[in-house]
Amino acid sequence: MNKRVGLLVLAIVVAVGFTLISKTAASNPLATGGQIVDPGTPSSSKSAPPTSEGPSPEKANFTMTKLKPGEKPPQFVIFSFDGAGWHEKWQLFMSTANAVNARFTGFLTGIYLLDDGHKDAYQGPGHAPGAASVSFGGTPQEVTTLIGDLNTAYANGYEIGTHYNGHFCDGNDPSGNDFSMADWNNELDQFFKFLKDWKSIDGLSSAPNLNVPASAIKGGRTPCLEGDQKVFFPALKQHDMTYDSSLPAPTNGLIWPAKIDGIWEFYMPYVFVPGLKKMQTAMDYNFWYSLNGGQNEPGRAQEFSKIVLDTYRSMYKAAFNNNRAPVLIANHFNEWSGGGFNQAALEFMKETCAKKDTVCTTYQNVIKWMDMQDPAVLKKLLDSPAVANS
Repeated sequence: MNKRVGLLVLAIVVAVGFTLISKTAASNPLATGGQIVDPGTPSSSKSAPPTSEGPSPEKANFTMTKLKPGEKPPQFVIFSFDGAGWHEKWQLFMSTANAVNARFTGFLTGIYLLDDGHKDAYQGPGHAPGAASVSFGGTPQEVTTLIGDLNTAYANGYEIGTHYNGHFCDGNDPSGNDFSMADWNNELDQFFKFLKDWKSIDGLSSAPNLNVPASAIKGGRTPCLEGDQKVFFPALKQHDMTYDSSLPAPTNGLIWPAKIDGIWEFYMPYVFVPGLKKMQTAMDYNFWYSLNGGQNEPGRAQEFSKIVLDTYRSMYKAAFNNNRAPVLIANHFNEWSGGGFNQAALEFMKETCAKKDTVCTTYQNVIKWMDMQDPAVLKKLLDSPAVANS
């Protein structure tokens, strides 16, 4: 799986051209043809069994309290991983998170629940059956391994969200930028169908059940950060979802989420990268593209890791000392350029999540915390100015 996906990443990075025409485009090649390829299938190695240890999905990993006027909130840090289909990475990041009482969100690509022999069960909007820009679930054993990882994560208080299905981005049209409301509804309909019916679709009647209910999926991130909120937000609402984390921030720096037409938007932050001396959308792929155009240079993994880790540190420091806006660490399980981006996320998780007044948790837990606050106190937080991480 890993070698196959790695070759696919390199091929697409070489093949896809980028048109950088705006602040969003210049910082975010995902929005302008920069193809992301998630790790397509989980590893075939045996998954750890689900455990009852740790908080249940309904119980946060921190004590939620109502702020008094003028009292500072905790510094929330939200780690998320698009695709979320690589066994070793699930185990590594959960082990690291458990050690520092952190929890994170895995945005699952729905077609990872379909083994390669049943990929025709999926048809993306405007595409042929079985077509996708990322791999499917691999062998039946690999799908079963992923089920074990998802069950373990959910049982221990980690959040599962959606990364939709086919991962069609600009250049593989129709992409998310072209999708209609009906298309986004179709993508979500299929995602939830795979969540519910993967065993019958794959013919794996003896496999363990997936214990992540549809009602637990409350938000997601669109592939390549594409899509018009006026088009896909109604689809989220029709599927009883409450948040998104796809849109570029409307201003530079670190800001609190905003509620737009009933959906909480956790904006993708646009921040200063000290090692590059430039502004950048804070996402691992975007860092990679800015560092070397998305070329595979594993020998530079430590260099890349240091630059990204220093950026995360500057983001945290700016938020903690000022508006306490949630710090978003948006990542993938991919081993791009030797895995330096994963290493930066791991190191930041280790050194940050056990700090005083700091909570590394999920999107849903932050929303629950916001919902319990006095409206006037919360409004003051949400209206606080953006903070630069110079």
